[in-house]
Amino acid sequence: MKSRVLIIHTGGTIGMHPSDQGYVPVPGFETVLRERLSDQAQQNLPQFELLEFNQLIDSSNIQPRDWTRIGHTLIAEYARYDGFVILHGTDTMAYTASMLSFMLQGLDKPVILTGSQIPLIEPRNDALDNLITALILAGNYPIPEVGLYFNGRLLRGNRASKLRATGFDAFDTPNCPWLGQVGIHIELLEHLLLERGAPQFRVPDFDPAAVSLLHLYPGMPGSVAERLLQEPGLKGLLIRSYGVGNPPDGNRELMDTLGKACERGIVVVNLTQCLQGKVSQGAYATGSTLNRIGVVPGGDLTVEAAFTKLHFLIASGHSPEEIRKRMQMPICGEQS
Repeated sequence: MKSRVLIIHTGGTIGMHPSDQGYVPVPGFETVLRERLSDQAQQNLPQFELLEFNQLIDSSNIQPRDWTRIGHTLIAEYARYDGFVILHGTDTMAYTASMLSFMLQGLDKPVILTGSQIPLIEPRNDALDNLITALILAGNYPIPEVGLYFNGRLLRGNRASKLRATGFDAFDTPNCPWLGQVGIHIELLEHLLLERGAPQFRVPDFDPAAVSLLHLYPGMPGSVAERLLQEPGLKGLLIRSYGVGNPPDGNRELMDTLGKACERGIVVVNLTQCLQGKVSQGAYATGSTLNRIGVVPGGDLTVEAAFTKLHFLIASGHSPEEIRKRMQMPICGEQS
């Protein structure tokens, strides 16, 4: 018996059409898809249905409320299908994949995000191959987690980042091996997958103002951080420091500002600006300063995973102290 897969079309390049202003989201993706798929192809694929959002999202406009909408949609349909494919724009796909991994803990079915760099409607595109392979993965393979499939790579969703703006190989996981590779054959590395669990789904309501990001740079005035930390509703701050987590500890204004924020209960998490490697806060004396003032080391979390994890923990109602502990512990494979 064929497996059943639900495709949830949220928007993105894959379903866009050209306009005078550039590519724009257009409804009616299922009609275009079935026109592009031959009868033979449809017979050899898992049985699929497509649910298209009434208001399609250009992913550069994604908001936390959209994560809630996608999460509730998945939960409402979860019992009816064997797997899910989420079509999403590439610009913020890694953010959505990360957040879904935290909201859908204990998955026992595949949830695969994909999209394309060129719309399906164009004669030369990467859309059809990405979608067909994502369908096959979601319908035929035991993948009990949120994955991201793109250009022959099956990636853990909460370890992925978009690294190339124009290449078909747009996504990678710099600090995590691929979960699978697709060429002539589909090679799934099952020993790397999360263990199948009992679903523990939680889709909280997010406050967009709760989490912010501060990228450190040479000569940055401490007042920049101070103004950011005075924003109403802010409860968590990610800082991107140098190397293995080194801040400019000679900038006393900045260090004092971060220390006072920690004392007020704002959770401050330290990430590296480097593509590969992890924060080792205290390997250098400058990093030890952050340990003393209460900043949490973010290990090898991607910016996308750290941002969404911090949002999720805050929205789930945990205390600042509990959030500091959980930010350093893997929940669903998001960090080493």
